[in-house]
Amino acid sequence: MKSFFLALQFISRIHIFNVSFDEVAFGRATRYFPLVGLILGGLTAGIYWLVSFVFPSEVSAAMTLLAMVVLTGGIHLDGFMDSMDGLFCGREQERKLEIMRDSRVGAFGVIGLAALFLLKFTAILGLSPTFFFPIIVITPVISRWAMVISIKFFPYVRKQGLGSLYSQYTGWSEFILATVFAAGISIILAGLPGICILIFTGLVTCLMCRSISRQLGGLTGDIYGSVNEIMEVFVLLLSYPIFKYIPTNL
Repeated sequence: MKSFFLALQFISRIHIFNVSFDEVAFGRATRYFPLVGLILGGLTAGIYWLVSFVFPSEVSAAMTLLAMVVLTGGIHLDGFMDSMDGLFCGREQERKLEIMRDSRVGAFGVIGLAALFLLKFTAILGLSPTFFFPIIVITPVISRWAMVISIKFFPYVRKQGLGSLYSQYTGWSEFILATVFAAGISIILAGLPGICILIFTGLVTCLMCRSISRQLGGLTGDIYGSVNEIMEVFVLLLSYPIFKYIPTNL
């Protein structure tokens, strides 16, 4: 359970117990990423349900997006902005990594964040009431599972950093358990469409990480955060055609 609470502490702002840091337990916490996503998704859906009694759909969607940021403390957004600055700077590999390490936010980071928020907001706003709550819940589940894919199957480029512990200690058992959690939750909440979204997200994650790894020589902790943010948008957008063309009993 120590790994679970470390996962909860690190990739969210929900601290049930403040457990002492342990490298091995921290590195193996990736197995519980989808479960942390389930907690975040459930809380986000609950917040939307509450505010929708008072506010119109546009305001409710905006507050849902805000809840997604607050519940994680924006930890993945920070990595996303740093990644955008590095990946789109047009420089050589080492310079890209230096830019990503810089705490200052550049133009590409700001533009990327604005585009990300715009896509998330409109995607949430347009979700059909038929499958709104299942998608809001499974979105962070699948996006956190996508992070486990990036950690397990692609090399970590830096010699130090917390991301190196994930890369070092995330083995097949962590990946398989995370996949079981993600698949089980997706099937229970969204049925066949849920498992289809999971499969497509896994494929796109591999393609994206492969392309980034070629640019940088591997992945970084910032890239892990970017994978989460981009895959959240991907899941939200993919739900539209999936639920339109694949039968469901929701």
